[in-house]
Amino acid sequence: MLGDLTERDRAILALEASWPRHGGAKEEVIRAQLGMSAARYYQVLGRLIESDVALEYDPMLVRRLRRIRDSRAAQRTARTPRFVG
Repeated sequence: MLGDLTERDRAILALEASWPRHGGAKEEVIRAQLGMSAARYYQVLGRLIESDVALEYDPMLVRRLRRIRDSRAAQRTARTPRFVG
């Protein structure tokens, strides 16, 4: 099933695997290496890490990215004011 990942998908996962956790200028690298906007990159990455094919391809990376995504979502939820009517 690894054949289901496109070359672009593999390039995105490779960039995520090699990028320092708190490095700068990532948007410039995304545009230069992949020819896409940062917004589009993160849309594709979000769908990619939900796929079983990506999980099979690089399980440690995909699980780490899922944990980061889930943690950020939980932080956003915690910051959202709750109005009780």
